Amino acid sequence: MKKIIVMGVGNYILTDEGIGIHVIKELEKMQWPENVEIYDCGTTGILSFHKFVEADILIAIDAIALKAEPGTIKVYNKDDIMLSKVPMKISPHQIGFQETLFQAELHSKSPEIVTLIGVVPESYAAGTELSECIAEVFPKVVELTIEYINKYVEEYK
Repeated sequence: MKKIIVMGVGNYILTDEGIGIHVIKELEKMQWPENVEIYDCGTTGILSFHKFVEADILIAIDAIALKAEPGTIKVYNKDDIMLSKVPMKISPHQIGFQETLFQAELHSKSPEIVTLIGVVPESYAAGTELSECIAEVFPKVVELTIEYINKYVEEYK
């Protein structure tokens, strides 16, 4: 049975930047098979390296810096991420999701399958509530995440 880690990425106190954490909080209310782990990565980046190594399959949810309408949802696979086709948020102070995946790959310990569910944010203002626009697409993001979890659970029993 493959280990599936579902990782919420982002800063919960910066409104839409916390979309991944909001999804994780919803998923934590549900029952999952023993091979599925729901993990709040937050802004830990490289400190969550061990989760990248443990996972056979990694599903991540995060805000992305795509030039598109707020609320746009885009799904990326491991190749997209490794080839830098994902418009990631760049911070001079933190090592983020993409860089941590690169590190795991360099050590030949990255997950076999990576799915990133990215959401274009509307606001990075201080606050723990999602903006109205992102709150509207939130159920779709949760539903899409559940679909990927169920797909991988079924495919890799």
